[in-house]
Amino acid sequence: MLVKLAVLAPVLPAAAEGDRDAVTWLDVDDTMRRTYGYAKQGVGYGYNKVKGLNALLAIASTSPGAPTSTGPGGGPVIVGHRLREGPVNSARGAGKFLADAIAATRRTGGPAVLCARLDSAFYNHSVVAAVLTAGARFSITARMDPAVTAAITKIPDDGWVSIRYPQAIYDDESQQWISDAQVAETTYTAFTSKPRKHQVSARLIVRRVKRLNPETAAQEQSELFTVHRYHAVFTNSTEPMLTAEAHHRDHAIVEQVIADVKASALAHFPSGLFNANAAWLACAVIAYNLTRAAGVLAGEKMGLARTATIRTNLINLPARIAYSGLIYTLHLPAHSRREVPFLTLAAAVMAPPQAA
Repeated sequence: MLVKLAVLAPVLPAAAEGDRDAVTWLDVDDTMRRTYGYAKQGVGYGYNKVKGLNALLAIASTSPGAPTSTGPGGGPVIVGHRLREGPVNSARGAGKFLADAIAATRRTGGPAVLCARLDSAFYNHSVVAAVLTAGARFSITARMDPAVTAAITKIPDDGWVSIRYPQAIYDDESQQWISDAQVAETTYTAFTSKPRKHQVSARLIVRRVKRLNPETAAQEQSELFTVHRYHAVFTNSTEPMLTAEAHHRDHAIVEQVIADVKASALAHFPSGLFNANAAWLACAVIAYNLTRAAGVLAGEKMGLARTATIRTNLINLPARIAYSGLIYTLHLPAHSRREVPFLTLAAAVMAPPQAA
């Protein structure tokens, strides 16, 4: 359905001519959807101690070669989904799921270069092997295990580059806003406990921020020595270090899509049957992609707007239907801010079909 929809609406526009840095981003993550009652199949307590079902989603989006994905681009659209039992491990079956999602993304369109972004829950050799076999790039948050920690300690002091965020990031652990950090990179071989054919050598990009105590910082107490918290990214991206690190942080777009879906069709799983809830998830994904396509056809800012905004401005319109002379007429409010995007959408949808 999504592949045929992409032919009619540019939900994942291909790279502009000459833009060699354009990339199709594939973000994969799972989420727990809380359920109630004792007769639902497959429910259980997941990683966040919430009783419910686990939904695995793959999100595709495009953007030109820019430090962040805030520039013009396409998507995000959902190219893959799978409903799983509540207590399932996040990475179970993720290799096959990623292979299918990469194939679906390439059939949908977009720039030829594809990069899969995942968090540390998917950091294992089967996931990386699936991405490499499909001919794509990977950018995965590495777990801070002893091997990664040892690789970070070997980075020289002059190898760190200071950066400042355009907008401050709120840190939940220190309960304060962070506006600066330091980034460095090294070469790292992952999964050394596996046979040699499963070991992967790539870049390890590390971002560190000062570990500040908000109680002492408020009193302007000086520190005896600087202590940092480290966030490592294991990637085979060919982008510059700072660009690759910034692009990996844009993986948060998948959280926005999950929140968007949960605020609409995936507000609940209504059935006690597991397969019925799986069908409900499929319908929720189709509805999301259809709404996203409507926003793209409406143009202006609707192409990257949340589906709730699209529903408010394009679907839930106050109008009156009149019937006269065997013709139905839809009377819309005149001079409304919704007039231009709605007429743009109507002109695109009701245009004569193009000749094959």
